[in-house]
Amino acid sequence: MLTVGVDVGGTTAKAGLVDADGTLLTTRIAPTPRAPRDLDDIVAGLVEHLVGEARADGREVAAVGLAVAGFVDPDRRAVSFGAHLPWRDEPVVATMTERLGLPVTLEHDANAAGLAEHRVGAAAGARVAVLVALGTGIGAALLVEGTVFRGAFGVAPELGHLVLVPDGRPCPCGKRGCLERYCSGTALGTGADELVSAGEDFTTLRAAWERGLPLTGRDVAHAAAAGDALARRVVADFAGWLGRGLALVADVFDPDVVVIGGEVSASAELFLDDAVRVYGEEITGRGHRRLAKVRPAVLGGDAGVIGAALDARERCASRT
Repeated sequence: MLTVGVDVGGTTAKAGLVDADGTLLTTRIAPTPRAPRDLDDIVAGLVEHLVGEARADGREVAAVGLAVAGFVDPDRRAVSFGAHLPWRDEPVVATMTERLGLPVTLEHDANAAGLAEHRVGAAAGARVAVLVALGTGIGAALLVEGTVFRGAFGVAPELGHLVLVPDGRPCPCGKRGCLERYCSGTALGTGADELVSAGEDFTTLRAAWERGLPLTGRDVAHAAAAGDALARRVVADFAGWLGRGLALVADVFDPDVVVIGGEVSASAELFLDDAVRVYGEEITGRGHRRLAKVRPAVLGGDAGVIGAALDARERCASRT
């Protein structure tokens, strides 16, 4: 039997057929619409297309898992809010179950990605695993003995909004100095903008700067890989903050594996070694305790789809 995973993000919804081994067989992608009922239609359409493909090949789909970039209520049946999604207090599981005629499960996208990396990726076999997803902001997941830890109200762990710099850069969450303001794709662009605005010399980044738009994390990563000195300074600062963040995560959770995922992890060769060095220097009791293995994610942009599908398989199997 196959399961379908759907990763519903602010820009696109990506669906895929996944087998029992966690192998992604085929995918379909559609833009994320701005109206709730339109999003229902898009998700249902993607799933129905994949179910049809499976049946044409003589195979059946047993369940559907949704991973969403938003707040999921504690019993994982509704999406209460998503900054870039139109769903507000939507009973998504009930709606999709009735529409598709299949069991449907719901999970936060970072938790789904963490589950996928634990089952078939970089954290396979870990007793305590943390996923840190570096993208526009920071997403995170914590798995203890293979089970996702959600906290009392379903929103843990919110690592991106730990304050590391009192009165630091303002964050959209309303606080200042959050980790994600110093250690995310957005933070790379902000750091470069600050240096350039202060009159620092720059070379490879000049074309990006002169287009009149804020520099992006992708701009900085490409420039750093090309040897741009300013971009490398920004990446070094980023690595330092990531290392401090990892030390804090280790002090609180004591994981045996930390997986670095998200879009920024594609450039891990630029910063991960330095981040791990700082992590080892900043951790409480350094030199007298074991450090977590810090690994880049291996499932990339497919982790949410795979994790949602595996979650659906596991939860539906437990009901039988």
